Amino acid sequence: MDLGIKGKWALVCGASKGLGLGCAQALVAEGVNVLLVARGAEALERSAMNLEAAYAISTGAEVLFCAQDITTAAGRAAVFAIRKDFDIVVTNAGGPPTGDFRDWDREAWIKAVDANMLTPIELIKATVDGMAARGFGRIVNITSSSVKSPIDILGLSNGARSGLTGFVAGVARSSLAAQGVTINNLLPGKFDTDRIATTVQAAAAKTGKSVDEIRAAQQAQIPMGRYGTPEEFGQVCAFLCSQQAAYMTGQNVLLDGGAYPGTY
Repeated sequence: MDLGIKGKWALVCGASKGLGLGCAQALVAEGVNVLLVARGAEALERSAMNLEAAYAISTGAEVLFCAQDITTAAGRAAVFAIRKDFDIVVTNAGGPPTGDFRDWDREAWIKAVDANMLTPIELIKATVDGMAARGFGRIVNITSSSVKSPIDILGLSNGARSGLTGFVAGVARSSLAAQGVTINNLLPGKFDTDRIATTVQAAAAKTGKSVDEIRAAQQAQIPMGRYGTPEEFGQVCAFLCSQQAAYMTGQNVLLDGGAYPGTY
């Protein structure tokens, strides 16, 4: 299927590895020009070079990268100094640490909200008016399945990402919708990334079980019997950015292998 986005420009955050890289890969494969952003310069440059080698010749896509912390004002300024206008924005920041809510002070909460709620809002604010003026825009926020099914050790993430979800529910249904700009959230369940490794380690430390035992138990609870892959996550992201998804906005798309047991 031709997604109709060849030649568009995308900003993809947290793109050096994991789910962000999966999204960037799927977009570049469609011929989308991408600016990859992440904090780790070495991993980011390597990922950009790999994407360029794999897809640039065949699709004509341009791959740029910027090693910055997108959660800071300085980092965002550096990114927009490279390119101001984007047709597609994929927001993504590392999840807050796991733990017991009794141990989190005000600073921990502010940091979580800044990274996982306020930063996506700043990126939306910086790009949607240009999208609306051009009559096309796609914003995909990578949040978490925890906004539908909270996880006890992820209280910081539960709270911050739920705040972003509420904000998007309103702004996605503003006048932007009639101007061709869609804003949706993509909610990953358990994917085989560094983030799952961190939470598995935390669960192992809490329960005294081995990492392998925790991984096996988690995958057994997923109807598909496995963790997801960044590549298949990226394919869903690319669809949300497509011309075909033009009538879809303000939605929370859960991608969790069927783990969420609810009807709604």
